[in-house]
Amino acid sequence: MRLPLHSWKVNVEQAIEIQNRLRSKLLLKNSFSKLETIGGGDVSYSKEKDILSGAIAVFSYPGLTLIDAAKAWGKISFPYIPGLFAFREGPVLLKAFKKLRTKPDLMIFEGHGIAHPRGLGLASHLGLWLDLPTIGCAKSPLVRQFQSPALLRGSIQWVWIGDRKVGAILRTKDRVKPVFISPGHRIDLETSIQVILNACRGYRMPEPLRKAHQLSREIGF
Repeated sequence: MRLPLHSWKVNVEQAIEIQNRLRSKLLLKNSFSKLETIGGGDVSYSKEKDILSGAIAVFSYPGLTLIDAAKAWGKISFPYIPGLFAFREGPVLLKAFKKLRTKPDLMIFEGHGIAHPRGLGLASHLGLWLDLPTIGCAKSPLVRQFQSPALLRGSIQWVWIGDRKVGAILRTKDRVKPVFISPGHRIDLETSIQVILNACRGYRMPEPLRKAHQLSREIGF
């Protein structure tokens, strides 16, 4: 893990300034020579809404055998504001990542990459923090207008912000709701889509995210 990029103890205006400043540091092309392990990171909240738990699951790739996992928890320290989830969930995910024995070659986060109003969603933000290839895979969009893809697995509609293609609405299973894919850091959009499809084994969400979600629910819930 690289040196800290900034403090997490910031207000909303400072958080937005950080996103705007970091956006130019993103690399949106493949910058890895091998992909033998992939991780998934997700966060869950307690019923009382005062604590959150983060989990990361690491799988072999493309075989998708679970080889490592780590969990962490912490108090919620940032308000619920769409577009600023990195400041709410990032610290606990980084805390879990530090506990891993096997660091993955790539991380998938339950959130967005560059398909974000300021071009720096949670997956992009943590990609810069970890200096790892990252992909955002979300269940709902941050952009307001989009078209659903056809009903068969692998069908795609593109996500645009202005005249820039920033992501894909991807059907990962026949006749189930699509997911919203965007590159985070050190990977391109086409490779991001292929990795997500390869990591989905009969379910809507890729296996590393499914396992991370299950693990995050086990921490004192």
